[in-house]
Amino acid sequence: MVIYKFYFRDAIKGDIFLGVLPERRRNLQRITYESVIKWGRKYFGNSKDEDIFFIKTVLEENEKPYASPPPP
Repeated sequence: MVIYKFYFRDAIKGDIFLGVLPERRRNLQRITYESVIKWGRKYFGNSKDEDIFFIKTVLEENEKPYASPPPP
């Protein structure tokens, strides 16, 4: 399963983990950088496009999809 891990870039605190969203679209042509960012802003409430980023990854079968980030 493809998932997107969203982070907020803060100049003082560094990168802050926001959460994870799973990819569910069947039409691969609809998946663009802009569509994923817009989706992340909608769910995590960040309106500044330049301050939010994501990492696309494949979730292994033995991993939990919504695990909290490791402590700093």
